[in-house]
Amino acid sequence: MPGGAVARVLVDSPLPQLDQLFDYAVPEPLRERALPGVRVRVPLRTGGRIADGWLVELADTSEYGGTLSELEDVVSDVPTLVPDVWTLARAVADRAAGNASDILRLAVPSRYVRVERSWLASPPDPGSLPDAPPPIHGAPAGAIEGGIDRGERMTLGADPRPLRLPTGEWVGAWAVTLAQAAAHALHGDRSALLIVPDYRDQEQLEAALHALVDPRRVLRTDARQSGGDRYRAFLDATRDDARIIVGNRSTVYAPAARLGLIAIWDDGDALLNEPLAPGVHPRDAALVRQEQSSAALLFAAHTRSVEVERLVGIGWVHAIEPAAQVRPKVVLTEQQASPEPGSARIPSAAWRQAQEAVREGPVLVQVARPGNAPLLACDRCREPAHCAACGGTLVVPRGGGDPRCVLCGTSAGGWRCPVCDGTRLRAATVGASRTAEELGRAFPRARVILSDGERPVLRVGAEPALVVATRGAEPLADGGYRAVLLLDGERMLLRESLRVAEDCLRWWSNAAALAAPGAPVFLVGVAGALATALATWNPVEWAESELGTRRALRFPPAVRVASVTAAPDRVARAIEAARTAADGVDVLGPMPVDDDLVRAIVRFEYHAGVAVAGALRAEMVRTATERRRPVAGRRPARQPVLRVRFDDPTVP
Repeated sequence: MPGGAVARVLVDSPLPQLDQLFDYAVPEPLRERALPGVRVRVPLRTGGRIADGWLVELADTSEYGGTLSELEDVVSDVPTLVPDVWTLARAVADRAAGNASDILRLAVPSRYVRVERSWLASPPDPGSLPDAPPPIHGAPAGAIEGGIDRGERMTLGADPRPLRLPTGEWVGAWAVTLAQAAAHALHGDRSALLIVPDYRDQEQLEAALHALVDPRRVLRTDARQSGGDRYRAFLDATRDDARIIVGNRSTVYAPAARLGLIAIWDDGDALLNEPLAPGVHPRDAALVRQEQSSAALLFAAHTRSVEVERLVGIGWVHAIEPAAQVRPKVVLTEQQASPEPGSARIPSAAWRQAQEAVREGPVLVQVARPGNAPLLACDRCREPAHCAACGGTLVVPRGGGDPRCVLCGTSAGGWRCPVCDGTRLRAATVGASRTAEELGRAFPRARVILSDGERPVLRVGAEPALVVATRGAEPLADGGYRAVLLLDGERMLLRESLRVAEDCLRWWSNAAALAAPGAPVFLVGVAGALATALATWNPVEWAESELGTRRALRFPPAVRVASVTAAPDRVARAIEAARTAADGVDVLGPMPVDDDLVRAIVRFEYHAGVAVAGALRAEMVRTATERRRPVAGRRPARQPVLRVRFDDPTVP
């Protein structure tokens, strides 16, 4: 065939057996349009179907000896799959035993024809490159700048306080640090990717960036945009102009000209866990992309995640000491409510401080959950109370009366604790709405503001107010809060999860970082090493200790894990394949899940990851390609299932 007459195409399909490049002949009418990176349509010989795909590369010849099928059509003339994104997608999919097309579905937004035509007709003006930015806040002079220039992997504990921008707007100090780091990369005509958990963080980061660089150099990509706006920003990123791209977890796959920096804020936040297959965390994708591109990589947070601590321990990531030891004023208090009516289970000392502070400005009250009905627990052992009939949570109805189940409505009369045999109940958590009502009665002259997932508030002014917020929904206050009260700590720690302590420390630290300098932060009802880590502002030491515990127990991230879900015989076969592929593989389970399926947890060392992923991937392909002929007169058997997820955040 003549040069460039063979197109190697990745079919957009979730089927594992199609996760490879297929050769197609390029017909003469499509030669000029068939370029690497464009979307195409191709025939599949099974059933005469037409499928979407990506033209990954062109070749002179094909290894296939028969006659090649021809491309059906070129969907778009714009090459939206750039080479470095394809290389990244292939690498992270292989690491997680997933499909590259699933990664590309996250990386490349849906096409909008009108937006594409408009974009082609009027190329955007990217604006000018910034002047030399100021020294990066929160780090020793030149430490991060030199790391960016050398393409290093770094982690930094962020300055825990709010800062005022030249525009007069207040943001977290961390946003200033990341914005200055990105501006340094952009000053050298290199792009930067800034990944944050949610839109609250994104708003702060964009405000800090607009105070440093031309806004036309900043691209936003997130789920709150319209599809057309997101696609236009993506198209802008494919151009040869250096840009700063800000967004949530999928931003790690964004195209970027001359990538110079990848920065992730608060990588331990559960919002960064990718729910879509193959479930690759942006932290892992960033590590792969950093190696492929030689760009710098920066992890920043108020608390270091255990995953980053492992990377620091093995020397893969370099820890940068903060320029100054800035610590919130954390006070540990007993969970003993003030005698004042409507005190909302606030200790006396914190109550008095809140009364004084609210005269000067806003006061933050963090609670565990939204809603009005109190959650209940055993008065003796503090075990969460569940319905004996269906296992639902027991709460006190909003109008009062006997506790009832939130699911089936069964009364909790005669309840008995399955752990200690106790019979008395106590309120474990009062929701944000109930807390706001109680505080409104206790502070009749103060304005009460409620912020949760249903009623989000992004920021409040410096005027006196009581702000009741669920964890993660705390608004930013101009000048910082005059006092912060962290309630329901005991209840937060009751959640059944390996990461519960790490999550609580992160929630409390992020809330404490919203306080004004010198303002008191009260942690209520929590003691021990976790409370000490917050009070001394020493999250690194706690992360080291937590990693040591997980290493002794062979829990992630000390080892890698993969969950395998299927019928018992298929799980056994997959486990045997993993054990054959690598040494040191051990298994937890299997345990029944649903629909006659079981789940096993495969644990292995990091160096065995490639072999284990390959073995489990082969079993997935084998399961997907099995064909069973239906028996006459009977319904066809259900398609066999084998689900594999590496680094599953729900395990163990």
